[in-house]
Amino acid sequence: MRFSDITGFSDIKEAFVSMVDRDKVPHAIMLYENDGGGAMPLALALIQYMSCTDRRDGDSCGECRSCRQNEKLIWPDVHFSFPVTSGNIVKKEVKDITCLDYAEPWRGLLLDNPYFLENQESVALGFEKKQGAITVAEGGSILRDLSLSTVTGGWRTVVIWLPEKMNTQTANMLLKAIEEPSPRTLFLLITHAPEQVLKTISSRCVGIRIPPLAMEYVVAAVEKIAGVSSDEASSVASLSGGSVGVALSLLAGREELDEDRKLFEALMEAVTGRDVYAALDVADAAAGLDSREKQKQFCSYAVESLRKMFLLQQGLPDIAGIAPGEEAFLRKCSAAMRKKSYCRVAMGLFDHASAMIERNVNQKVVFTNLVDRLILNF
Repeated sequence: MRFSDITGFSDIKEAFVSMVDRDKVPHAIMLYENDGGGAMPLALALIQYMSCTDRRDGDSCGECRSCRQNEKLIWPDVHFSFPVTSGNIVKKEVKDITCLDYAEPWRGLLLDNPYFLENQESVALGFEKKQGAITVAEGGSILRDLSLSTVTGGWRTVVIWLPEKMNTQTANMLLKAIEEPSPRTLFLLITHAPEQVLKTISSRCVGIRIPPLAMEYVVAAVEKIAGVSSDEASSVASLSGGSVGVALSLLAGREELDEDRKLFEALMEAVTGRDVYAALDVADAAAGLDSREKQKQFCSYAVESLRKMFLLQQGLPDIAGIAPGEEAFLRKCSAAMRKKSYCRVAMGLFDHASAMIERNVNQKVVFTNLVDRLILNF
């Protein structure tokens, strides 16, 4: 992947180019992003730029042997590490599994969509309802790779996706290698929860925040990747929170997005009309969604819609990112809210509901409590 293939992040791309051109690449970099936020494409572009033999105009050439192999994810001096467990594809004992066992489906996932989300990784690798981890066996695999000479004689890179899923024993195994790697070795860590990464690991890394993209960049990226119209891209970009991965996921699940919209509109009609029975009907419908991921997605949709309503109340529609077709309803609801603080309170309630779903609290209890508090605080 070339830097020019990535929409936005101009400052970060310039910083990466400068690091390489001045031969000032740190031994370890930790990229902190929101899920699907673009850290993986940036990491892949950096790796390709580092190994390119004909760099030009601040980018890799895309034509040399190293570029062609990097674009197919077969460059031999890159080791990808990510959370794994046993599943439909690999049925070994968990303690014996390494990321090499999942090399092919992982490569397919990255080639298909480098902005993939956490839940999409587990689906692609065949352990959808299990929690993966970066285990001691994987730590040993990384150290064995590092003990060998590079194949190409250039840079060697270890990409660790979600180091927060690394257990303490694995982290301690890798600590010395991250702190004092062999020359021309780079550790690239991509995290969604830097506060959960062991301090002994994160303190050895240069931290770079990958910020959410402005809506116009998300729209441009979705149009380019998915080949859809600007209106279609805008409708999902406005709900993505600046994440291309989330926008692409919403685009693929447009029927689910319509379901979330209908549920939220029904809930807001019930709340603004103080119709408790109608609100409880919505709670039952939300609890009846067929997976925790869909229930959390509904909460995320609600939070994003409430954010737009709050910005409308503040007279800031230009930065609300409202998609065509939703403005009339959002204006109607925001005008009906007597308390200016209600949107912020409601966002907190939906965030709390999502956290309770993640902790496997009974969904009917969660959503009944949610609508009760929404009406009480209105």
